[in-house]
Order: sequence, then C-alpha cells, then structure tokens
Amino acid sequence: MLFYVDMRRVLILGGTGWLGHAIAEAALRSGANVTCLARGESGTVPKGAHLVRADRTQPGAYNGVRGDWDDVIEISSDPEQVESALHALANHAAHWTFVSTVSVYERNDEPDADEMASLLTPVDLSDYGQAKVAAEHSSAQHLREKLLIARPGLIVGPGDTTDRFGYWPARLHRGGRVLTPILADRFVQAIDVDDLAEWIVNSGRAGTTGTINAVGNSLPLSDFLELTAAVSEFTGDVEERDDAWLAAQKIQHWAGPRSLPRWIPVSDAGFAQRNNDRFHASGGKLRPIEETITRALNDEISRGRDRPRQAGLDPEDEAQVLAVH
Repeated sequence: MLFYVDMRRVLILGGTGWLGHAIAEAALRSGANVTCLARGESGTVPKGAHLVRADRTQPGAYNGVRGDWDDVIEISSDPEQVESALHALANHAAHWTFVSTVSVYERNDEPDADEMASLLTPVDLSDYGQAKVAAEHSSAQHLREKLLIARPGLIVGPGDTTDRFGYWPARLHRGGRVLTPILADRFVQAIDVDDLAEWIVNSGRAGTTGTINAVGNSLPLSDFLELTAAVSEFTGDVEERDDAWLAAQKIQHWAGPRSLPRWIPVSDAGFAQRNNDRFHASGGKLRPIEETITRALNDEISRGRDRPRQAGLDPEDEAQVLAVH
C-alpha cells in the first residue's frame, strides 16, 4: 500500500498563537516541513515545527526565512506587517493564504450573502475589519492568481480564550436560571478551529485560490442552546429577555465583560448567516456542531468552568440581573 506524504515547505507567519498553532499542527500531520516566523511571546510552536524568532516591525525580520516556499500562510491583521511580508516573500511563494475575516463586509443585514458582498472602505486601520480589507487589497496586488483569501467568522474550540463560544457550554453545565436574549430570529455560525486549520492546509496543497467564506453552517440560536443543553446535561431554566431590557441592565452584545456572548441585534442577523457554498465546494469539512460543543465543554472544565472570563456574566452579576423585574 502506498501512502502519500506531503513534503512541501510551509511557512506560517505566526504559529505560536491559537489559530496559527492549529494550522502548524495540521500541516505537520500532513507531513509538511513547517516553519513558523513569530516573536514567540504568545506560546510555542508544535513539536516538529521550526521556530524563527523575529519581530516583524523591525528591519531584517524576514532574513531567517528567505528562500522558496510551497505555501505561505499569513494571519496578521496589521496592514504594515502584511505589506512587509509581501515585499520580502511574495516572489518566492508558489501559493499564499491570507486569513482574513467576515468582518470585512459592509453589511450584516443580508442573510446568505456570499463573497461578492460589498466590503468596508479601509479608512480607519485601527478597526479590525477595515485593517483586514486593506491587507486583502495589498495581498491581491502582490500575488494575483497565487492568492487564497480565507474569510472565517467565529472560530471556536479548545484553547479559545475569548469565551465567545465556551461561555454557553460552561454556563449550561452549571445549571440554574440562565439569562439569554430573546432567541427568535437569532443565529449561530461557528467553525471549529481544527476544521479551519485542516482546510487551510489542504487548500494550500491543492492550490486553491480566490476568496472563500470559511464559515460553519448557520443554525438558529435556539437550536444551538438546545444542543448545548443536551451535551452539558443542563438542569435549570432558560429565561429570555428582550434587547431593550438587557441594554437597560448594561449588558453588552457579542463579547467582552458583562456580556451575553454571540448576542447581536436582529438587524445584524446576517452576520451569522454567511453563505459557505464555496467552502464546501473547495473541500471544506465540518464536524457536527455537537462534537465542537463537547470539545469546548471539556476544555472549559479542564481550564476551570467557573474561572474569571473574558466574556459573559459572572454568577453574581447574572443572579442580580435576573432579580430585576
């Protein structure tokens, strides 16, 4: 029996952060020779990958990675870093993947919008979405037919420190009275970090180019919470409150302290309903959402289910809010 071994040379501009580390692991599993260029301050590279330490804001940052690459994977949202990498490496890469975001889109009120939807105008580069638009433009100018622009939405799974997804499995696992927004007409669209990483690596090997929404399948928020309740063996009550009531209690949308993660205005429901036909057509594979929820819950328990969080409500806040009539 013959086994295919991928001996490509893959350079990841990053590789020590959460997504970069997952991409490096996926590339190593394929048999690729993996190099990561990073400062190395956010973590380590996987065993088997080569770390080149460099500060990309400094002259000569790319001296240690000169040479030819079968695939370069860029994760940064800093347009200046993206541009400097392109100047140094674009002519030496057979394929290039720029990991962008669905936050580049101008509108969030169009369910099932695809990659042709209008983009933000990159005026304020301190804005994450606008910075990614500028980086996309630079990448396209330098690379043309060699470029894959991957636009993920919410990336989730073990190791996620944002708490935007893991909050809910952990919260339902704790049980009791659970505060949620009104669930009707709200949606969840998430992609498991390892599914995204595998697709990025496979796309580089296949030479996939163009622009692709690398997003999961959209499902109603009510269905997501029902599945999460089953995985978490939830015992308690879900108490829905409308947007005006939540805002009066100074509870934030989407993420951050004193928030209900992934709660967004109904007017922005299209943000979690992006079209992913191109992702599926390009070989993208998604594990069942129940599996991702289980992975997230196990990770939450291992890190401490009731630890201080980057997003969500702590138990005392939630109890005080639920006591308001």
